[in-house]
Amino acid sequence: MKNARFLIVDDQEYNVSLLERILRRAGYSNISSTTEPQQLEALYHEFQPDIILLDLHMPEMDGFAALNHLKRLKKEGDYLPVLVLTADVMQESKQRALHEGANDFLTKPFDRIEVMLRIQNLLRTRFYHLQLHDQNQHLEQRVRERTNELKQAKSEILQVLGRTSEYRDDETGQHTQRVAQMAGKIASVLGLSEHEVNLIVLATPLHDIGKIGIPDGLLLKPGRFTPEEFEQMKLHTRIGANILEGSLFPVLQWAKTIALTHHEKWDGTGYPNGLSGDDIPLPGRIVAIADFFDALTHERPYKRAWTKEEALEEIEKQNGAHFDPQVVKAFMTVVQSDSIH
Repeated sequence: MKNARFLIVDDQEYNVSLLERILRRAGYSNISSTTEPQQLEALYHEFQPDIILLDLHMPEMDGFAALNHLKRLKKEGDYLPVLVLTADVMQESKQRALHEGANDFLTKPFDRIEVMLRIQNLLRTRFYHLQLHDQNQHLEQRVRERTNELKQAKSEILQVLGRTSEYRDDETGQHTQRVAQMAGKIASVLGLSEHEVNLIVLATPLHDIGKIGIPDGLLLKPGRFTPEEFEQMKLHTRIGANILEGSLFPVLQWAKTIALTHHEKWDGTGYPNGLSGDDIPLPGRIVAIADFFDALTHERPYKRAWTKEEALEEIEKQNGAHFDPQVVKAFMTVVQSDSIH
């Protein structure tokens, strides 16, 4: 506490000198003072006092006005003690000063020992408050760091799960991330909120998680499926939805919706439920085109990679049939403004 900063505001030079002597004898040396209360604001910002010793009756700006001014200067939650020292012995003055924000009140002439005891009590409270504030800031920082760590962990877990579902037919594990990024861009063009765009980016990597329930012989088969094989392949949408069923987390709820509906078609000829038009949830409609485009333009064990132009031509053919026309429009906007290879 010996490093505490004192600000004395009193229009009488004698009173200022007396208080400075008392403080210096007590071992305090960080002292600033003024006989002009109009300088209070400038000194407050420049000196940043730990305690203010304030007279009440001063010309131009009295102590009551100074107390009101300090309320506006102090930061929210800050504890800056003000000890009023005045010759005014009126009970009303004391009550008003305390009401206006003074923390303690002494009348002149004052006892040196009592002044120092009051000051020490106020400073003790001031430094306890600062210590608590620093501890709270440290805890808040740790909470922010831990929250960011948890967010990062959640994102990484979702990415790992997405790569797991694709590993058998996409050894690079990049398909899910490409589809997620494309879906996020489409969602943004469609006007979804930043929160919703973030949800679709996080949820999309799980769109084919149900493939873990499909046998390798079928999943990696070159060439076309037989009707029976195609029916079995369709099950990956329901398997994925069942895996993601029952979560309380929005991102996994979106992931379930996407897993179940990203093979539905605008005209009702998709699977697993033959939904059509706006009955297909928007996240499913968005991921449908992002997944379709990426699957066409990248090589798989059972197919060659199409060129970008070939894929775009096919999407235009499927506009209004396989795909929602508004989603196609947003997709084309993304393709035209992005460097997609």
